[in-house]
Amino acid sequence: MPRRRGGLGSPSWGGSRLPHPANSDHHEAGEFNRSKLLLMLLTANPEKLPPPTPGATATVSPGLEWLWQRFSDVRHPHILDCGSVRQSTVNVLLRRGAKLYVTDLLSPLQRSDPAFWDRRGKQPRFLLEPFLAQVPDIPLTTLSAVLCWHLLDLLPRESLSLLVNRLCSYLQPGGVLFCLLREPYLAAGAAATWWLESLTTLGVAGENRGAFHYAALTNREMERLVPSGAIKTFLTRSGRREVLAFK
Repeated sequence: MPRRRGGLGSPSWGGSRLPHPANSDHHEAGEFNRSKLLLMLLTANPEKLPPPTPGATATVSPGLEWLWQRFSDVRHPHILDCGSVRQSTVNVLLRRGAKLYVTDLLSPLQRSDPAFWDRRGKQPRFLLEPFLAQVPDIPLTTLSAVLCWHLLDLLPRESLSLLVNRLCSYLQPGGVLFCLLREPYLAAGAAATWWLESLTTLGVAGENRGAFHYAALTNREMERLVPSGAIKTFLTRSGRREVLAFK
């Protein structure tokens, strides 16, 4: 079973395991200090993070600009990154004072990891519960945002409702799922790797690698997936929509 990754702030990559002081200000300071501690551990062990990617590109994200304006008054937002964690993302979010959880849900889908498929029948069946077991122990209703990237484009359609409900359960009221959704004409890009170059700038490598195997989600379908039914969409010139789904 793939190893779960947890919050940046715990040396074992698990959820917070240190006792929380009763005073909320001390609690926030403790979370931030533990985040800085793990950043130091990662810096001392660079093999835990991929090296910078040659040929990567960066682009300003209107969705991220809107997201961070929404959370401008939040001192220490809690963020879950569902992609392959990058040093740049870690640096950007810790400078912002964020508590960061990481779990790479994209790579197993990009390589069709057999651990998450049952191929004994006539039609392969995706094993959603083992897949979701990779998510670290995150207290419910505590996250400000989840960085989903192209996660919803890479899963079978019948798995999306349970996945979105699970991710939304981690969001605090007003929290956001940040998703990249392809337009129907965009055939390639499933194997791309995404990260934060800054709070409002996306980095990407392999933008045109890997075919998408499932039909593109429409905005109406996305509204039906989200329990609140509330989404905000930003169009881009890359053939992708940046969709923010609200709890």
